[in-house]
Amino acid sequence: MEPQSSSKLNPRKRRKESPGPNGATEQDEIPPKMARCSFGLREPAPFSDEMEVDSSKPYVRVTYEEAIRGTPLDRPVRVYADGIFDLFHSGHARSLMQAKNLFPNTYLIVGVCSDELTHNLKGFTVMNEAERYDAVQHCRYVDEVVRNAPWTLSPEFLADHRIDFVAHDDIPYSSAGSDDVYKHIKEAGMFAPTQRTEGISTSDIITRIVRDYDVYARRNLQRGYTAKELNVSFINEKKYHLQERVDKVKRRVKDVEEKSKEFVQKVEEKSIDLIQKWEEKSREFIGNFLEMFGPEGALKHMLKEGKGRMLQAISPKQSPSSSPTHDRSPSPSFRWPFSAKSPPSPPTNLSRSKSSAVTYDISEDEED
Repeated sequence: MEPQSSSKLNPRKRRKESPGPNGATEQDEIPPKMARCSFGLREPAPFSDEMEVDSSKPYVRVTYEEAIRGTPLDRPVRVYADGIFDLFHSGHARSLMQAKNLFPNTYLIVGVCSDELTHNLKGFTVMNEAERYDAVQHCRYVDEVVRNAPWTLSPEFLADHRIDFVAHDDIPYSSAGSDDVYKHIKEAGMFAPTQRTEGISTSDIITRIVRDYDVYARRNLQRGYTAKELNVSFINEKKYHLQERVDKVKRRVKDVEEKSKEFVQKVEEKSIDLIQKWEEKSREFIGNFLEMFGPEGALKHMLKEGKGRMLQAISPKQSPSSSPTHDRSPSPSFRWPFSAKSPPSPPTNLSRSKSSAVTYDISEDEED
């Protein structure tokens, strides 16, 4: 089957100064990109054992220089990458993306090992082989999937699948009694290195699950899985249910604490406002009080004015000093009402002036 391709080339120019695929920079001579030939853009990648191989054309492997320069559209560079691809994650996808972008015109073939081979040579997998095949099929960079891929690549396998280069990270992969299963590939000049994605791997994901096993077991129990499905004992099941109830109580207590903190904060804000208003009112009251009752307040001035008026009202009127006393006409004597006796006479030893001051006579003007 001929790979589908488009006749349009990529007209966009490189504008970024950062390294491109395979460490290429702006100064490097980069061949024009060829159209992508991929089944995986619109439908899952086909399996190799379901495809017809055109045996009429002889298999002639392209060199690295020819692959870098770019091959004709009907002769893409066939790159092979293999792996277990258990719990397919972004690290797998990035390695396949690098393999797809090794050359301008690349046809990526991905081999996935079977369960039997993987369990014997590496260990138990989380996903079975059918799930791992399906995950790789739906990766956008994959053009063809090889099921039951071999652990070590033989010359016959490379010739049958017409492989030009093998892509893998260049860290020696020791397995099956060999220090590096890709050693003969490297010696043949067919190895194209890729970079591993740090921080994520299948082993890391499994480690996270094992480390937080209780959390995930409780999570699945809450979602309806039975203890038998989770391989959880009766005692652990009850323990997980109890822990879940305790966590619910803790969450409620935490919610109440947060709400109470918000309430206390609001009360503090209100109290601060009230205290400020009280201080302002108290200052105003004290100022008014001092203004009225202070040493120089209005009340003192009012009392002074009232005292002056009272003294002025009760003080006797004095005659002018210029008028002589002997010119004044004598006033008639005053008699006590309802009494025939005359008022007591002043003592004889007092002077005339004093006797005249204490007499009880009132003038006719005052009587009127």
